[in-house]
Amino acid sequence: MTSDQDPPKAEGFDPDVPQKPADARRFISGIVTSGQLIFSRHAREEMAKDGMVEQDVINVLRAGAVDPAEMEKGSWRYRVHTSRFCVVVAFDAATAAVVVTAWRKR
Repeated sequence: MTSDQDPPKAEGFDPDVPQKPADARRFISGIVTSGQLIFSRHAREEMAKDGMVEQDVINVLRAGAVDPAEMEKGSWRYRVHTSRFCVVVAFDAATAAVVVTAWRKR
C-alpha cells in the first residue's frame, strides 16, 4: 500500500455492532496486513510487565482464536488468544483496531 492510498475497508463492517468471531477474524487479518493497529498505553504497560513485544501481539492476531464480542466501556471488544498469549482489541473505525490490553498466560 502506498502512502496516498486509503487503508482497506471491510465491506459492510460497522464497529458499533458486534461481529461474529469469523467476521472479526477476517477484519483483524486485514488490519494487521494494512498496519492500522494502534496500541493503547495500558496495552503497552501490560505487555512490558509480561515481557511481550509488538510482534507477539501481531502473531496472536494473525493466528489466534477469536472469542465472541463483549461490550466494555462503550465499545465491542474481541479477545484473541493462543496457548501462550491473550490480546483484546476494539475496532476504532472500519479501518483500524486498538490493542486494549495483552497478557502472557500463566
